[in-house]
Amino acid sequence: MNNINETKKITKATFKSFVNKNRGNLYIKVSSDFDGMQDMVVNMKAPVFFKADENNDWANRENLLENTLGVAGIWLVGQSRDYFNKYEADGFVGIEVSNCCGSFTVAVKN
Repeated sequence: MNNINETKKITKATFKSFVNKNRGNLYIKVSSDFDGMQDMVVNMKAPVFFKADENNDWANRENLLENTLGVAGIWLVGQSRDYFNKYEADGFVGIEVSNCCGSFTVAVKN
């Protein structure tokens, strides 16, 4: 379903492929984020899906492209420290990501 195999483990390559194949139709929900003032990851009060911003100058900085894939709201840490799970709820299908910087879901409308 939307390029996410039901039986295979989701990897960084699977995630990158999903993002690249669905550019222009992506939605993001940030569930938790790193807060430097508290020096910890904090949960968002009411996370909702929003249309992905691919024209974000910050996310498109050359030195951050490996972490953001050019999409604001995505933050990958790499070195096998990102954890991926299939997401299917609320009229969306996609991939949940969690790491030491927080958690977010990248999805398309079902």
